[in-house]
Amino acid sequence: MLDVQDDGGVRVVAFDRPEARNAFNFALYVAVTEAVATAAADDAVRAVVLTGRGTVFTAGQDLKEMAAIAAGTAPAGIAKGFQGLLAAVGELDKPLLAAVNGPAVGLGFTVLAHCDLVLVASSARFRAPFAEMGVPPEASSSYLFPQLLGWQQAARVLLAADWVSAEEAVAMGLALRACPDDRVLDETVALAQRIAAFPPDGVREIKRLMRAGRAEAVAEAAAREERSFARLFAAMATKGGGATAAEGGGGTAAEGGGGDSVH
Repeated sequence: MLDVQDDGGVRVVAFDRPEARNAFNFALYVAVTEAVATAAADDAVRAVVLTGRGTVFTAGQDLKEMAAIAAGTAPAGIAKGFQGLLAAVGELDKPLLAAVNGPAVGLGFTVLAHCDLVLVASSARFRAPFAEMGVPPEASSSYLFPQLLGWQQAARVLLAADWVSAEEAVAMGLALRACPDDRVLDETVALAQRIAAFPPDGVREIKRLMRAGRAEAVAEAAAREERSFARLFAAMATKGGGATAAEGGGGTAAEGGGGDSVH
């Protein structure tokens, strides 16, 4: 479910669950968290690239596990998979890049705000379906999206749950540039390798300084989102419903289903 390769000082972490549109289940959360954490501790790795195998970046949270959480039948501690991943990504002091090879829904969208550089395939598109599902956003996106995209575009993304094209993602500032579909990973790795060739202590210090001003606000936003999620999800469960209207079930997430974005 995860393909990890090191190339010229760059660790490429590729989500590889094609049968589920690269949706995140607990096992994938743990695997990606470990890959990022070991990259942080390995002096030979100077940058990390996230990508997806196949035609989808990731469709977000695995619907089967989400349904189990809603029904109260999921194993204890399963939500910590999401929390562990976000901690690993947020604490990484090396450059984090993303090569978005196709549609990115939910977590596939929100995780990009934690990346230092994002390149997107021309056919990629993005959606945050939280409002449609009746749940709050995740991964500190309630704070990061207004900061990164501007208030109007963040409201469009989070409140209207619109699809965003690759061209729009670049215009919004979510991505550095769009690439031909068959070139996005190569171009991202090449950029990562160029950065990896610089003195590593200086690169890490620059990243530390860049994120220092927002670290506390990001953590506070994540805590607020978690509290809101627990409250709203519990209310839906009490009413006998669940966050199942997401882009995902019924074959709409990332153009085919397999996941949504609730953690």
